[in-house]
Amino acid sequence: MNLDRPSPAGPASSHVDSEGEGLWRLSATAAVALLERGEVSPLELVDAAISRIEALDPVVNALPLRCFDAARDAAKALRRPENDDPRGWLAGLPIAVKDYNDLAGLPTTCGSPILAGRIATQSDLTVARLQQRGAIPVAKSNVPEFAGANTFNTVFGATRNPWNPALTAGGSSGGSAAALAAGMVWLATGNDLGGSLRIPASYCGIVGLRPSVGRVARPESVVPYDPLWVEGPMGRCVADVALMLDAQAHWDMRDPLSLPVSKQPFVEAVRQPKGPQRVGFSPDLGIGRVDPEVAQLCRAAALRFGDLGADVTGDCPDFTGSIEAFQALRANLVAAVRGPLLADHRDSICAEIIWNIEKGLNQQGAELARAERIRGELFMRVAAFFQHHDLLACPVVAVPPFPVDERYPTQIGGQPLTSYIDWMYLTFVLTLTGCPAISIPIGQTADGRPVGLQLIGRPRGDFELLSSAAALEAVMGQVHQVPLATTGQARP
Repeated sequence: MNLDRPSPAGPASSHVDSEGEGLWRLSATAAVALLERGEVSPLELVDAAISRIEALDPVVNALPLRCFDAARDAAKALRRPENDDPRGWLAGLPIAVKDYNDLAGLPTTCGSPILAGRIATQSDLTVARLQQRGAIPVAKSNVPEFAGANTFNTVFGATRNPWNPALTAGGSSGGSAAALAAGMVWLATGNDLGGSLRIPASYCGIVGLRPSVGRVARPESVVPYDPLWVEGPMGRCVADVALMLDAQAHWDMRDPLSLPVSKQPFVEAVRQPKGPQRVGFSPDLGIGRVDPEVAQLCRAAALRFGDLGADVTGDCPDFTGSIEAFQALRANLVAAVRGPLLADHRDSICAEIIWNIEKGLNQQGAELARAERIRGELFMRVAAFFQHHDLLACPVVAVPPFPVDERYPTQIGGQPLTSYIDWMYLTFVLTLTGCPAISIPIGQTADGRPVGLQLIGRPRGDFELLSSAAALEAVMGQVHQVPLATTGQARP
């Protein structure tokens, strides 16, 4: 497959043709550097993003809700605040906002016809923070209806994978990941409950970070104490994700789990990346099946930590009971948030979400008590593991990208699955730990489907995780590969 690679930072004239089209090739880090030096303007970047979206999105369908005029107005009016903290300043960089988040002036549909007419009067806490840090939203990215890891819905249709439009982009941050992979934007928001940042990052060959719980203050919610769901950054390389995390990370009293800002900017983690000393790798965390080619690619990538001086072992915490526990806790959350819709809108809700709501409403207290106990015991085993290891590595997804018209995989290696999220187990059991986790691209299957490696850091070890991820990224050489899907195939 033919790929174009974004150029490193340098004089603006070396990146921009007469129409400014070359700007999309830049990394976010390079683009912000040019903005800071005044070598390009926010308006030039907004126009470059719009041009790219108009050229590619008819095929990919990643960004169905657009605010081009508002973005141009914001670019013209952008001013840096006085006495501003320099960390995380995005300087007028265009971004995409996931359609689970409120962006003032656009609908927040959550992929559902029930909410399609709801216009946000103001940006939510997470999005407003990015706007305050100099980000300029140009569009909202497509999502599955309420939840899921294949991005399709009855409002906007399916988002397609830029590497092969016949395949899924993953989800639920599928629109964000596809837009990044196709070079439509430089950064995009995502959120993650059971893998919604990590799975589409793996499937689209980009980077997605699920930060530590509380690292990024979340929008106001009816379940503010829930620790399963986080907001996080998505980009085309680890340095871009670190830059965005600096823009996102802050304390806010409206999120009771939010953490104080780190003393060290996260971009420092990737400037001189440091590899881990000891890494545990498991192809399946001891609890499921994995496609053999995915397992082989991820094992080979994890062993590359050896090139950085690390001891790579087969050690892994015991994840017994974690699938059962997550299913119960997730169902309880879905029922709490979406349950009130069931009485009046049942006919407008997809079958998978109805199943999850009803599972949450019908399960017994004993099931929830058992799930909480399993989660606590798992965390203690993970904490013990990290006393002797710096990272845990495993595949992001047990299967490579599947056909977009297939709602979800129903088997792995011939073994039938019992629910619509079972194939996501490699991400959702790690959600239970609260540890930061990142997906980085490490190659493709023989037929060209992207595969990501999942790296899990110590509790609240976001800085060290980013540093290790950047070190492996440099060794793997997969950074900045961008497919050019315009007519269903890559363009030379």
